[in-house]
Amino acid sequence: MTAPARAGLAVEARGLTKRYRDTVALDGLDLEVEEGHVFGLLGPNGAGKTTAVKILLGLTHADSGAALLLGTPIEEPTSRQRVGYLPELFRYPGWQSAREVLVHHLRLAGIPGARWAREIDGALRNADLADRAESRVSTFSKGMTQRLGLAVALIGAPALVILDEPTTALDPIGRLELREIIRGLRDAGTTVLLNSHQLAEVEQVCDRVAIIHHGRLQVSGALSELLLPGGVRIRATGIPGEALARLRADHEVTEDGAWLRIAGAPEEAIPGMVSAIVQGGGEVYGVELLQPTLEERFRQLVAGP
Repeated sequence: MTAPARAGLAVEARGLTKRYRDTVALDGLDLEVEEGHVFGLLGPNGAGKTTAVKILLGLTHADSGAALLLGTPIEEPTSRQRVGYLPELFRYPGWQSAREVLVHHLRLAGIPGARWAREIDGALRNADLADRAESRVSTFSKGMTQRLGLAVALIGAPALVILDEPTTALDPIGRLELREIIRGLRDAGTTVLLNSHQLAEVEQVCDRVAIIHHGRLQVSGALSELLLPGGVRIRATGIPGEALARLRADHEVTEDGAWLRIAGAPEEAIPGMVSAIVQGGGEVYGVELLQPTLEERFRQLVAGP
């Protein structure tokens, strides 16, 4: 980095650019992930999310730009000593037990043997697999295998855990269990970088998010800062043209049968809208306050070419 590392940032990237021949995977990406947060990295397929993760982990190199992990430049191998990683696709030998898988990775990580028992017990406990330490991987469900991958990522008590599409192929129970584990990591002070396209999952566990498209950062911030007002739905008949024109002048209005969807209308505007419809001779049968969603914000930012 050309500037000193900023205190309190687990990940800091400036101007990351990566090309694969004629394809621009990253185009000057800037990214900041604060310590102790669950941070969601979002984008459509091909947006550059996985490329960004690979660069941070040293699995590929940026053509230009710079980044720090936990205050250390990513060019230095020591930047990843306190980083755990769960890739999207992985496989462990079916004949090995969960404990044997962990021993193998402890050896690769260079962790002294005197710490292995404590590390294994802690990783399995955090991944909710304490009672399956001696079970063979071949007996694990997809959700259990995913949790074992997470246990591997947690060895060494990393300060930063990077999860690449961790809910892939998980059933609803498995996704629920994973959410609880992620929340537990955050509560313990661990930073989690969650690379995902599952918007509903991200909404439930992330403190902050960044949306990237065509390799560029579109927005980044707390969910409360990024979500647009949800709006109001009104079920009515005989809506006078003057009242409808007034609504369209102030808001984006779409019709769905007998329902009107007034995007971005705040709750305090409902009485006035209902009154205008009724006074003009219309009849109101129902009103719904719409909650803002990350999906709507996401679609707005990535729509079009």
